[in-house]
Amino acid sequence: MSETHAAEKKTGWRWGVSRWILLAVVIIGFWLTGMYPPTRPAIFLPAEAVFGTDYAPLGTFLGYPFYITNTFIATIIADVFLLLVLVFAIRPALNKGIDHVAKGVAGFFEAFLEIIYNLTQATAGKWTRTIFPWFAGITMLVLVMNWMELFPGVDSIGTFSDHHAHEIEHFDEICQTSTFHIGSLEVVNVWADPAHPESVAECSHAIIPWVRATATDLNFTVALALISVVMIQVVGVKALGISYFEKFFYVRTLFTKPFFGLIDFAVGLFEIVSELSKIISFSFRLFGNIFAGMVLLLPTAATAIAHSRSAELFHALSDEARLQIIQILLDGEHCVCD
Repeated sequence: MSETHAAEKKTGWRWGVSRWILLAVVIIGFWLTGMYPPTRPAIFLPAEAVFGTDYAPLGTFLGYPFYITNTFIATIIADVFLLLVLVFAIRPALNKGIDHVAKGVAGFFEAFLEIIYNLTQATAGKWTRTIFPWFAGITMLVLVMNWMELFPGVDSIGTFSDHHAHEIEHFDEICQTSTFHIGSLEVVNVWADPAHPESVAECSHAIIPWVRATATDLNFTVALALISVVMIQVVGVKALGISYFEKFFYVRTLFTKPFFGLIDFAVGLFEIVSELSKIISFSFRLFGNIFAGMVLLLPTAATAIAHSRSAELFHALSDEARLQIIQILLDGEHCVCD
């Protein structure tokens, strides 16, 4: 009893250390926002090269230029994070025996994996042990990659590109920059000139983000879809043997019952089309959801943080314009059917 009481009073922090760390991070974030106004990140469909380019690649792979993109860096970060969690959180908890009650990060992942396992077991039955590692691995990897979009710095901190800046018309007039050094590292902050607030998106084109959500890269979602569809066929063959392919080429009744046999054979061909279409469906569904989320999240976050700029722009309007805006907000939506 005394040992338990001593363990509970191990820290002198009233509300726990983690809460104070989180509060400090929030305060520092607001301070940095005031010191260096945020710029809404530019939105590009293809992933951007951080190390190397098409014209100056790091090397070649199968005859094609090889370079490191910001989505590839996000993949490496997610992989390293999951490996660290496995080594420093989950593995020590497993070594303490089956009766040990995991807490903290290990407890979260244990509960999460148990949910996935129960879901797999309810669907796959005796093939749960075969499917579960793939299902859990892909789920955790995609989840970590997608949640990275919520971290500060993702899509907004990167390399200042003189080449991109020169492509922006009147960059020196519509954009402002400030520079400071951390050791030998030169840090450049870019934001829109207050006189040209509409140029926020243009100024952000000069920044190449270091990290970007991996699922916004179609290469990743296609690769994930190919792995998933191939493993579906592998598990199907393991479960049913060679008869699994009768799903695609069913000819048992083609000669005994020609009419129905022809229908069964045609259905099998449609199954082939269905399996191939899964690659397209899986790829674009994940890509579309995450990319659309990024497109909505980035402008919203930049607008919410830059509240002082919004207030300045609102007060710069005439009294009549401000009253009209307030009246529209008070009236709400109106039917424009007529």
